[in-house]
Amino acid sequence: MGAQAFFLAVFGLAAVGFGVAVFRTSSMVRSALALLFSQTAVGFMFLVMQTEFLGVLQIMMMATEMSIMAIFMVMFMMDPGGLGGMDMTHQKRFSIGAGVVAAGAAIAVALLADWGPVTVQAPDAAMQTRELGHELLGRSMLIFETAGVTILTAMIAATAVAIPVQNLASKDDKEVSE
Repeated sequence: MGAQAFFLAVFGLAAVGFGVAVFRTSSMVRSALALLFSQTAVGFMFLVMQTEFLGVLQIMMMATEMSIMAIFMVMFMMDPGGLGGMDMTHQKRFSIGAGVVAAGAAIAVALLADWGPVTVQAPDAAMQTRELGHELLGRSMLIFETAGVTILTAMIAATAVAIPVQNLASKDDKEVSE
């Protein structure tokens, strides 16, 4: 149990550290990478807690999502590298106050809530995966399928918008004239 708690703390601190780095950089790409590392650390926390399916799912989803987000930012942002010295924070005093209030509320809920009895015997990993699959593929299948098709459509549309249109007729005219 000692090694598990140690790695849980290490990945938890890494997740918080990279989460802070998201807001401390002026580059959208570096911010996306910091968010990727933060969410990957959360995925490793799942793995440390022996929820293999959720851990691998978290890591795979975040790697794909953040890669797509970085590609979109490079395509459509005016300064994705942050070389222009832009400031990505707005309403700093309000944001700090809201963060402190939210953190206090989260700590209060964590410490004061009745979490119920601790499970003495948890199902094995295969049974957990099977039950999660039944839950996701039962009532939520249409939602996941719709989200998948929507994401695929957005990726195809973004690629179509990013590719420059070539005028083949003018290219043929140039070859004939030579």
